[in-house]
Amino acid sequence: MASVLVTGGTGFIAGHVIEDALRSGHRVRATVRSLRDPSRVAHLERLGSDHDGRLELVEADLTDDAGWDAAVAGIEHVLHVASPFPTTAPRDEAELIRPAVDGTLRVLGAASRAGARRVVMTSSIAAVSSGRPREEVRTRTEADWSDLDHSAAYAKSKTLAEQAAWRFADDHPELEVVAINPGLVLGPLHHAAAGTSLTLVRRLLNREVPAVPALGFATVDVRDVAIAHRLAMETPGAAGQRYICAGANLWLADMAEVLADEFGPLGFRVPRRRMPYWMLWLAGRFDPEVRLALNFVGSPERVSSDKARDELGWSARPVRETLADTGRSLIDHGLAKVR
Repeated sequence: MASVLVTGGTGFIAGHVIEDALRSGHRVRATVRSLRDPSRVAHLERLGSDHDGRLELVEADLTDDAGWDAAVAGIEHVLHVASPFPTTAPRDEAELIRPAVDGTLRVLGAASRAGARRVVMTSSIAAVSSGRPREEVRTRTEADWSDLDHSAAYAKSKTLAEQAAWRFADDHPELEVVAINPGLVLGPLHHAAAGTSLTLVRRLLNREVPAVPALGFATVDVRDVAIAHRLAMETPGAAGQRYICAGANLWLADMAEVLADEFGPLGFRVPRRRMPYWMLWLAGRFDPEVRLALNFVGSPERVSSDKARDELGWSARPVRETLADTGRSLIDHGLAKVR
């Protein structure tokens, strides 16, 4: 089995990537920004002890050169998952773009110097379909790129980071690069501090919004994203490829219906009434998280995961299972409570 480095080990996706790699028999090293707070890494230490001690934690930060050469030493494959994920729009988009791009190049440079064979990076469908006119309705594939002139800061950060990785790969043919482009990632948490992408489900369960706006997302289970990373690492022909991993568009109203069915009997009053645009706009004046959503109202996300299915043998579990497991996890971690 291979020796694998996973970056951003305490993150939502990275925790599942680590768990899947360990379950598959790989020896894993994971980077964390700091080992000084035991509560931040306790879940990872438990994972390691549950898998014969095959997990090693090391310190390395995307914004600093220190630690990366040591982190990649002796590593065959790097799964570069770490990247900033905001809950609110930054005042300066460079706050997101700079660490995403520079951090990606920092990891790739260390991997190349160490003689690693392959880097699988976590990109996003935000690097595929963002910034496109609402009237331009078609299914996006790996051949598509987001329009940077009309994209929000997060989409720009993911697009520019992935494009930087492909330029690096062109200049360093000895290092294989693969990109995984997931949709909205949902699923169970390993610890309460992770999972910014679960904000939508948390807000619905906690009835933090009075009604449901016309927002659509191509969702994917975090456990399936983890499997996609491993398959991209293990599949010889994946080198040099992008892989979209996301399901069909899911309207937030449909998400709310599933959550109401699953958790209504437990006392959760999930909103089902449709929210008009003016109400969302008004709420966005006072709530930065809501303000981020305004750009996506009425625009379904249509992407194809056919390539991942055909070339990696990847498949996705039913979205209802994902939503139910997400809700249960939020409840178990005290992030969703009956009001």
